[in-house]
Amino acid sequence: MRELPKLFGNASEDLATAFLEQEGFVIVERNYFARKLGEIDIVAQKDDVLHFIEVKSGKADFDPVYNVTSAKLKKVVNSAHYYMKSKQIALAFSIDALIIRGEEVEFIENVTL
Repeated sequence: MRELPKLFGNASEDLATAFLEQEGFVIVERNYFARKLGEIDIVAQKDDVLHFIEVKSGKADFDPVYNVTSAKLKKVVNSAHYYMKSKQIALAFSIDALIIRGEEVEFIENVTL
């Protein structure tokens, strides 16, 4: 039964990816893992801005937006800096959250701590 949350997470990220592509984003990478720092669900680019996107979804009565915590965002920020440094990328960037509630998608751009 351990596979169900992973399958649900993958389906949510597939939906998030389709939404972003429909909005004109180019998906650069999914599930980028920076050792000791954390994971970035989706790295995407639109125009000259690189977007590091945390995807949160949920089936319960609890709104998944509350899972976008300052601790999680700090990990995403640190992973984003590592990503850009390791790949020698010098672009403007944004830390974003994409919240999925059933079939509804909410994109929150430039989330701050």
